[in-house]
Parts: sequence; structure tokens; C-alpha cells
Amino acid sequence: MNPTAAIVLIGDEILSGRTQDSNGNHLAKHLTEAGIDLKEIRVVPDEHAVIVGALNALRGAHSHVFTSGGIGPTHDDITADAVAAAFGVSISVRDDARAILATNYDNPADLNEMRLRMARIPDGAILIDNPISKAPGFSLGNVHVMAGVPVIFEAMVAGLLPRLTGGAPMRSISVRVDKPEGEVAAGLARIAADFPALSLGSYPFVKGSSFGTNIVARGTDAALLAAAEAEILTLQ
Repeated sequence: MNPTAAIVLIGDEILSGRTQDSNGNHLAKHLTEAGIDLKEIRVVPDEHAVIVGALNALRGAHSHVFTSGGIGPTHDDITADAVAAAFGVSISVRDDARAILATNYDNPADLNEMRLRMARIPDGAILIDNPISKAPGFSLGNVHVMAGVPVIFEAMVAGLLPRLTGGAPMRSISVRVDKPEGEVAAGLARIAADFPALSLGSYPFVKGSSFGTNIVARGTDAALLAAAEAEILTLQ
């Protein structure tokens, strides 16, 4: 059985619609390729108690929890503190994280108190490399904490995923059926019953005045997918 995962997207700006998230979609694709089954994505505000609650609920339910956002230098960047609280550990500026940040500044005085917030790491955490802006993310237990800026998040994901153990990569096939969903539902239910190891979904579309259905099967077994595809084609 593949390991499972959840993503926590942190930020009032996402919930207000000011920022459109792309990090969840990016990570979902790469988890699928790595054989880690994504089960849930949550969006939570910049509120300490809500973040702690989400982390504690998800880290006990899944093999991995990935967070995005809230590890910058400003007052509302509270993710690191929330992770420390969820695990019941202390948090402080760590020497190795400070040294990494210091490489950004020719003048040591530029590494001011607010920028040093990005070097505050919970006790026991392992740093996640940030080749873009240097401010590290971190992993504590099965929680992996990364930046919200997409280009930085994506670079962190690229460095993090190779050190995590995955399972069999998820594969998928898609078949277009030029019939309304209601006309293929009974046949699709039969196929789903015949292939319980696969996940089958139907996605209706409209083209002009015609209705159709895209049927997608997902699973880790290529032979099963091929057999299911043959059955789905009979619904045409």
C-alpha cells in the first residue's frame, strides 16, 4: 500500500481570493509520480489554533503532511510556531539556519530581527533546502513545512521528495464517450465493481449542443488499467 499525504495551504490571502493557489496542484502531480497518495487538501487562515488543529488531525491520519505558506519574516508568518506547538517542542533561531540566511547579505546588520524570524526552527527539525531565497523550510516528524511563493515552493519540493519513500506511481487512462453521463452510469458502475482495485470517475462535458463524458481510471497496475480501458470502450 502506498504512503498517504495531506496538504495544508496556509494564508488569509488564499481564502479571500486575493491569491490563487498553484502549490497544491503542483505538489499533487509530483506526489502522484512519487507513489504517495494524496488524500486531502485543506486551506486554513493565518490563525495559530486553526493551523495547530489541522496539523494534529492530519499528521496522525497520513504518512506525510505538507504545508505551504507562513514562514516569511512578517508578523503573520506563524506556521513555524504552530508546528512547534503541535509537536510540543521549543522553537528558536538555529545557528545553521542563521548561517544560511547570512549568505544573502554583505552587511551582517542587514540580517535584522525580522529576517531572523526565517531562521526560527522547531527543535528536532531537519532543514529543507531553499536554493532561491535561502530561507529554509523544515521537516519535523512527518510534517514538511515549505514557503508559499510558488517558485520557492517548487524548488523545495524538488529537493524534498527524493528523500521520501514512495510506492508504486499512480497511472491513469482517459476515454471520451460521446454520450451523456446518465446513459453510461449503469455500465460504469458495473465496470467499477469488476475492477475494485482501480478508481473510476466520470466527468461530463458539453460541446455545442452535444453532451459527452470523459471516463478516467486510475491505479498502479498497468495490466488492470488496460483491461478496464477495453471495458470502458464498450460504452461507446
